[in-house]
Order: sequence, then structure tokens, then C-alpha cells
Amino acid sequence: MQNWPVHGTITGPIVMIGFGSIGRGTLPLIERHFHYDRSRFTVIDPVDTDRHLVDERGYRFIKQPVTHDNFADLLKPLLTEGPGQPFIVNLSVEVSSAAIIRLAHEVGALYIDTVCEPWPGFYFDSQLTLSQRSNYALRAEVLDQRKALGPGPTAISCCGANPGMVSWFVKQALLDVARDVGHKSSEPQSREDWARLARDLGIKGIHIAERDTQRAKAPKPLNCFVNTWSVEGFISEGLQPAELGWGTHEKQLPPEGKRHGFGPDCAIYLLRPGAGTRVRSWTPTARAQHGFLVTHNESISIADYFTLRENGAVAYRPTVHYAYRPADDAVLSLDEMAGAQWKLQPTSHILDEREIVDGIDELGVLLYGHAKNAYWYGSQLSIEETRRLAPYQNATGLQVSSAVLAGMVWALENPRAGIVEADELDFRHCLNVQMPYLGPVIGVYTDWTPLTDRGGLFPEDLDLEDPWQFKNVIVR
Repeated sequence: MQNWPVHGTITGPIVMIGFGSIGRGTLPLIERHFHYDRSRFTVIDPVDTDRHLVDERGYRFIKQPVTHDNFADLLKPLLTEGPGQPFIVNLSVEVSSAAIIRLAHEVGALYIDTVCEPWPGFYFDSQLTLSQRSNYALRAEVLDQRKALGPGPTAISCCGANPGMVSWFVKQALLDVARDVGHKSSEPQSREDWARLARDLGIKGIHIAERDTQRAKAPKPLNCFVNTWSVEGFISEGLQPAELGWGTHEKQLPPEGKRHGFGPDCAIYLLRPGAGTRVRSWTPTARAQHGFLVTHNESISIADYFTLRENGAVAYRPTVHYAYRPADDAVLSLDEMAGAQWKLQPTSHILDEREIVDGIDELGVLLYGHAKNAYWYGSQLSIEETRRLAPYQNATGLQVSSAVLAGMVWALENPRAGIVEADELDFRHCLNVQMPYLGPVIGVYTDWTPLTDRGGLFPEDLDLEDPWQFKNVIVR
């Protein structure tokens, strides 16, 4: 038995919205690492499949969807019940992050989520433009709210593994590269300092490069979407347009690339779904691989955070995007779904820790373009280690739930920060909290580029002068 540290006390009620794979995994981490009044812990979910995990602990379970019409009436009484500062842990899908953040501000509650979620219908609304249906737009809504609400209780937007943990990995990776190339400078103290360091090191871009090798005991059945985390969440983001932070080193937009007509103009979108867009990338175990360019908040927030402006103009920004190779069953599921013109299979299933034979979720950041070419820094968490560390989750889930834990610790220690993104948190402190749950965390240099071993069997429009142009990265 390990003596787990207690990181703080939650003085008011805790309301967890959503009890899917990430909610189940986060529950035991909250129990381990915080003091709180057990009689004031409430879990809300429209499905009660796993409510026994809540009931056996003596917590309250409410089987009900949180909707646009009922969220205030449902949540307010729970959050204002008795003394202390409440904490909303929003791990749901199709519950508007912006709406719940406004409510948290109103009642003085701390808040954390893992993704900017909209109300139902947003992801598949054909009346919206692709730009309006993007993560860029969802993030802009939350940031507009930050300006409108002003100072107040801490609300951390998008603090899971990715988005979330990977933003902390980027900063550590930058310091590693600076050390290894002999770059002499003090550690950055501001957003501008971090952007200047990235520019000075020659960082052209960042892949959130992930390879999930977890395998199930039984093969994927026909007409069933199988994944290692939320099927609904994966499909929703996969059918949004592919999005990426757009760097200043890029020479031209992709043929299908479009800019948004609002916001900080730090990202672009493609006229194609992320689940149907592949990119070339690299992770230590798989080496070179094709990943899906699925839209994620961190692709936009990291690019925005590391934007350097001089004399009112953008002087530097890295290209940033996800390069995700999910578990084999999920790849087969996507292929099956694409063949049906993106119509979701009639059944779905999330692999839990009991069904997985072996494998790791290798999740990190690949910083490229600097003097040592490319550097991957990240977690290589296995299912075997996950079983030893925490119950009710696989390796993918633990990388997410442990980042939620780290964000909650930061919120308790900084309760009046207003609305913040994971990029703005103390990365060292958050990683110190999370590190016991990440398995091996390594940094590896590689000489691979998107031009490596391009055999020339077919004609390609390549940029041979700059291997790291996005036109060399995308798979056509």
C-alpha cells in the first residue's frame, strides 16, 4: 500500500457532472488526495450503469441529464447547500462548458473540465458553418466569457491529458532542448518569455503525438465502435473539421485550409473531418506513423500561448496539431464508420481495464525544427502499471484523470484566478502532482522528418528545402 499525499481540503460540496470512463477514474483520485465532507459529494449522470461505485461509498447519485433547461435548477441547490466553497468537476459530454462556468461564477464555485463542450446538436448541426462548428469557436466562447465575467472563482478550461497535461509537457520539453543545445537564458517567467524561448530555439512546430497500443482480449465485433475512452467524445471531435494552430514558418495555406474571421487568428481549419485526415508523425515506440489530425483545444491554445507579437504584429508562432494513432480497435471502428459515410455504428463499447490484454498509451509532444531536429517528451503508461496505480480505468483514462487531479490541486491553491486555460497553470507543480500516475516519462531525440524514406514511387508535391512544412506532413 502506498501512502498517497493529501493535497488539500475541499470545504464545500463537490458536484461531479458525468460518470463515464473518466468520471469513474477520477473518483478514487479525489478520495485519495483531498479532504472533504463525504455527505456533500454528488454525482450526476443520465446513465446509472456504474452507480454502485457511488452508492457503496455513501455519495449521492442523481440519474438525470444536465440540460439547457434544467442545469440551473438542478445544480444551484447542490452547490449552495451549506458552508464552504463548492467544486464542480465537469466530466460530461454535451453539457455546455460556458453555461456551467457562468453558473460556477455566480455561486462562487471552483470549476474544472477536460474539454470545451457545447449543448447537444452543435457537433452535427448542418446549419452552422465549419468555422462555427469548430473547437476554435468553442474556445472563443469561453475566452469571451473570461472578459465578460472578469475576476472571480477559478475555472480551469480543458484540463485533461490533451488538452491539459500536454501543455505542461511542452514547457518541460522546451527547457530540455534549451539545455541540450546550450542555450543560455533564465527560465521564462511570462507568456512572452516562453514564446521568445521557442522562437530562439527554432521551434517550427509541435505535434501532440500519441500512439495507443492497448489490445483487447476479444476482437472488435462488426457494427460496433470500440474505443479506449469516450466513443461519443471521439466521434464528436472526429467529425468536426480538422484544425491546427498555424505557424509563421509555413509558406502557404493547404488547398483546403481556411482562416476564421474572428478571434486571435492563431489557427486554421480544413474542409474535411479530422477523422478522415491523416498526418505523418513520430513516437518512440512506433517510430514513424500516420496519425489522425483530430481537432483538439490544445492545438489552438498552445499555438496562441506561444505567439510572439512585436510592434503589434505576429513575429512568431509554431504550427501545432494532434497526430493521434488510437488503439487498433478504434482505427478499425473509424474505417468502418467512414465506409458508411460517417454514420455511427448501432452499438459502441469502451474497453475497461479488465478487457485489455496489454499495451501502452504513449502520449507526448514532438517539438521539431530546432538544432537537434525533433524531440519527443511524454508518458509511456502501460495497462499493467495502470492496474497497480488506480482502479476503474485503463492507461488512456489515467492520463486524463490524473491531470484533472493536478488541475483541482492548482485551483484549490489559487481560488481567485478567474477563467484560465491549462497553458497558464504552474506546469512544474501540476506535473509533480501528476507524475506518480504517468508511468515512464521520457525525452527522446530523433532524426526523423516527414521526408524520411519517402520512396519516390509516386509523384508528390514536396518542399525539399524545409522538411517541416505542413504540406510534407499531411497525408494526401
